[in-house]
Amino acid sequence: MSISTNSPLILASSSIYRRELLERLRIPFKIISPQVDEVPIAGESTLNLALRLAHAKAAAVAKQHPNAWIIGSDQVADLCGAAIGKPGNFERALAQLQLMRGQTVTFYTALCLMNGDTESTICVPTEVVFRNLSDEILQSYLLTEEPYDCAGSAKSEGLGISLIESIKSDDPTALIGLPLIVLSGLLRDAGFMIPPKGKS
Repeated sequence: MSISTNSPLILASSSIYRRELLERLRIPFKIISPQVDEVPIAGESTLNLALRLAHAKAAAVAKQHPNAWIIGSDQVADLCGAAIGKPGNFERALAQLQLMRGQTVTFYTALCLMNGDTESTICVPTEVVFRNLSDEILQSYLLTEEPYDCAGSAKSEGLGISLIESIKSDDPTALIGLPLIVLSGLLRDAGFMIPPKGKS
């Protein structure tokens, strides 16, 4: 694929977690928050929801920046076919953790890289088994880390790892919100140099 890397790279996201993950690749990028309705369609599976929203976020920003490479991403947590969203507060976060303890939750992290008519949309699933912990431990965790902006109410990159029994994924950064292994490959295919040239 012969693509000019003079095209700017834009992360279509308001997530600080995705921004911090993309910064690991050490390539310049801009951030634009997409305006997308994230309400699920009736009968839509959690996997299809993640894929649709990742594409929609990239497409929304691409309309205003048609010459740029746009990264869209979305994550949906799935427990027995039901989507688990961002809790927003302590009470809902505790209810989520109580529901998930001792259970396996699949986190679908979808990624879309778009430039004009060229696009790739991929989903990386991550299976997380949560420990069967007491309400006291769950409450202590929430009051310490306050993960109310995270689907599933636990930050695996932080103290939330202590609530988890096992993680199964082909891409460890997918659970945090942006699958860098997959994204690195897509960006290289698009002509970006990763890692970038170092100072001589």
